[in-house]
Amino acid sequence: MRIKLADYFKLRNQNDHSKVSMFWVVDFPLFEKDEETGEVAPAHHPFTGYDSADAHLLDSEPWNVRSTSYDLVMNGNEILSGSIRIRDPEIQAKIFQMLGISDDEAKLRFGFLIDALKYGAPPMGGFALGLDRMIMILTNRPIRDVIAFPKTTLAQSLMDGSPSLIDPKLLTDLKIAVLPEVARK
Repeated sequence: MRIKLADYFKLRNQNDHSKVSMFWVVDFPLFEKDEETGEVAPAHHPFTGYDSADAHLLDSEPWNVRSTSYDLVMNGNEILSGSIRIRDPEIQAKIFQMLGISDDEAKLRFGFLIDALKYGAPPMGGFALGLDRMIMILTNRPIRDVIAFPKTTLAQSLMDGSPSLIDPKLLTDLKIAVLPEVARK
């Protein structure tokens, strides 16, 4: 839709593929409203920090809290995405509660992180670079021509056959149990 509108309003030069335009996108909302339930959902991931100036909005207007996440856009395509993480265990617990993650579930799924945060953590963050997207833009080729490990419409990799069944002995050796769908919720 973005490209069609840009073409319709003649906002981009279709013939000049040598021009590179980049910008940062910041101040994303920390939360979004789940369309089906109306509940609070993370707009990025549940470990993303938020702008301290918006702390007073957490309980009353969570959708107006700005996250500490960022994207780098090149020629209208996101090529890098990242965030500064939460490093206070109390704030992390509050975010989990806001997302409907019980203390028991948080301990089961993220106990290692919560315990580590109790000992203190330096400011931490990161980003992921979409190298395939950057190559797509620079070569003016569709993503399927430049992606290293393309997937089918069923999200299967033709290169290595994943996802695939796992040998039960390997799961036993690693002490991993596959739970039924009901148990994962």
